[in-house]
Amino acid sequence: MQGNKNNAPLVIPQVAFDWYDEYAHGDISRRTFLARLGTLGIAGLTLGTMTAALTQNYALAEQISFNDPDIKGRYVEFDSPNGHGKGRGYLVVPKGVDEMNEAPTVLVAHENRGLNPYIEDVARRLAKAGYIAFAPDALFPLGGYPGNDDEGRTMQKTLDGEKIVADFIAAGRFLKNHTFSSGKLGMVGFCFGGYLVNQLAIDLGDDLDAGVPFYGTPAKSGFEKITAPLQMHFAALDQRVNGTWVDYQPILDQLGKTYTAHTYADVNHGFHNDSTARYNEAAAELAWQRTLEFFKEHLA
Repeated sequence: MQGNKNNAPLVIPQVAFDWYDEYAHGDISRRTFLARLGTLGIAGLTLGTMTAALTQNYALAEQISFNDPDIKGRYVEFDSPNGHGKGRGYLVVPKGVDEMNEAPTVLVAHENRGLNPYIEDVARRLAKAGYIAFAPDALFPLGGYPGNDDEGRTMQKTLDGEKIVADFIAAGRFLKNHTFSSGKLGMVGFCFGGYLVNQLAIDLGDDLDAGVPFYGTPAKSGFEKITAPLQMHFAALDQRVNGTWVDYQPILDQLGKTYTAHTYADVNHGFHNDSTARYNEAAAELAWQRTLEFFKEHLA
């Protein structure tokens, strides 16, 4: 059973979540996804109801208002000479942080569709907890997140993946060296952003002090370069990502890397994203509390 936090839970068949995962990761088209949903014919669940529940409603995802008096957010650009030349992201600073009162920093990595409102809200949640948060937009070279996830997903597919990684590396160094930074850098990411955490744990080396990938796939090589402790979060029903952990975990063990891994029962990929029916409040809140405790331990 899944449900948006402001609505009564909807009983949606697991196969519908599996199809959505295929669609969200580009394995099937929207037309195929909708056609499959239309074959279910479950009493009380129309095609429109299921589609609305499974796709994003970002009005549900705002936990921290953009004009919350305890934080200050703005969009800033940074240099990315090895990426797309210039990057842009959403920087959120806690109230009272300045050159004389520094704070640890956290880089926030979005999913495979650009910097959407859910990820911006995650950045505000971190700032509310006392961190300087920075959420880059991989789509900046194409004009930025278009306000539509389908279009954003299509746009991100056209970009060079290595340049996206380079942009996030540049963003991490920009953030770690920010005027208000304490010099400590953490990173959290979701889905594609979870992969970026795993990749930047390699590419940033000692510059990264803690990494938290949510349902992220591993990098392809270079694992011996990881120095940051990692905290992984997995959804028990997420067969695609969990299949990669089977191979990744023994590598980390063999190399003696520091990590913890949490798997949440009966939840789907994307369970932390509170804008769709995949959201699971209990698992999301537990995972987020663990994330904040992990950052407190390694960044404070």
